[in-house]
Amino acid sequence: MQFSTSCSPFIPANTSVNRVMRQVLIGLLPALGVMFWLFGYTVLLQLLLASSTALIAEAACLWLRKRPIKVHLFDLSALITAALLALAIPTIAPWWISVSGTLFAIIIAKQVYGGLGYNPFNPAMAGYVFLLISFPLQMTAWQTPYTFLPVFDALDLVFSEQAIFDGLSSATVLDSIKTYRSSELLLTEMPSPSIFGFIAGKGWELVSLAYLLGGLWLLYRKIIGWHIPAAVLLGLYVPASIYHLIDATSTSSPLLHLFSGASLCGAFFIATDPVSAATSNAGRIMYGIIIGLLIYIIRTWGGYPDAIAFAVLLANLAAPGIDYYLRPIPANQQL
Repeated sequence: MQFSTSCSPFIPANTSVNRVMRQVLIGLLPALGVMFWLFGYTVLLQLLLASSTALIAEAACLWLRKRPIKVHLFDLSALITAALLALAIPTIAPWWISVSGTLFAIIIAKQVYGGLGYNPFNPAMAGYVFLLISFPLQMTAWQTPYTFLPVFDALDLVFSEQAIFDGLSSATVLDSIKTYRSSELLLTEMPSPSIFGFIAGKGWELVSLAYLLGGLWLLYRKIIGWHIPAAVLLGLYVPASIYHLIDATSTSSPLLHLFSGASLCGAFFIATDPVSAATSNAGRIMYGIIIGLLIYIIRTWGGYPDAIAFAVLLANLAAPGIDYYLRPIPANQQL
């Protein structure tokens, strides 16, 4: 009789994809709660659209590939992709934005490459970049914080595709700064409209703090390591500080960079994707620093104010090379 055997190291059974993804979803709950408080039911509608589309697309691809559907759906990876994408797109975007972006993320960026564990790019960010390049108007019309819409108004706005309600949309802080700098005016001369808060964008500071809280939860639960988040934030903070010290009249403060846009979400929830990121500790630090530097470069001199998605996808391309040159040296081969 033959018995199947295995050799060490043995991994504890409680470490599963489902457990990891479940903890990530828990970590996203503070940000979801704050965004619901700021924007209302439109946030939940985008999340529902993206989640249902992700599950249907995942099941269809698995059926076509003759792979077990139930096992792969219950690993919750499709829901993570949907949640990250839904929280990244404007809450007042029409329904087809969520659907088309999620379809691209699941089918093109994930399943075409073989599914979970084989995708070279972060699926959520690939879907986001697809939407940003294809539909720039819809992807830059953000709902003004503290404009809580009743459920029927939210349904009418998302599904009827009518004109945006008066006073409902506004530019983000990063968009405003990018527009003002393009006119070659000093930031010190920039008026302080209602979209600015204490550190960054009004309301968006709370969203960033919620992502920070969720990220600390993932660190506490040991779902992610500290290397990538710390490196991303350091790679963004250092150049922002240097340029702000050199010329504070035309550059934003480092705290504004950290608490604006998706900086903290990207550091803790997006860049830490275990499939598309670097693997060794030294490689993760280098990978994170590259992302932070790219965020600052694209925000300052590029055409996209936030830049998280582009920075992560470019770093995904560099991850195999980083792993090759910074792979750990076995103890028996060290000098």
